[in-house]
Amino acid sequence: MSVWPAWEVRDGAGATSWLGVRLEFGDGAHVDAVAVVGDGGVYLEDVRAVPALSLDDLAALADWIEDPLSEACGVTGRGADGSASRARPEWPLGVEGQWLVAREYRHAQERGADPVLAVMGATGHSRRRSLRLIGQARDAGFLPPRRARR
Repeated sequence: MSVWPAWEVRDGAGATSWLGVRLEFGDGAHVDAVAVVGDGGVYLEDVRAVPALSLDDLAALADWIEDPLSEACGVTGRGADGSASRARPEWPLGVEGQWLVAREYRHAQERGADPVLAVMGATGHSRRRSLRLIGQARDAGFLPPRRARR
């Protein structure tokens, strides 16, 4: 994967940067993207792939490039021991993670808050990834189905 700066816009409070990203695979396939890095995080603005990506691959693209892109932008910091620290809190995988997602979701509903934003805040993941985690919690039976079956 290669990352290069495209342009940057500065305002009084900070800066927003656009970066070019290219992933090349051994079979000749490649993905070109434009990523935006600002105070709100890292977002994909444009994606082009040869051959075209499936919806699942497109959804996973952000996860594939997150760490290398963050390192290129200097988003991750270094801990006291010199190792890279993650901006996102550690979140358990599997059933335990699904149960915690469901708990955060229900707790936000009880407070009258947006449950997706609550899951995003708890996990540190993007909206798309948080929605996927919520769906997995539903599939595991920790949350009721989204719509009643007819």
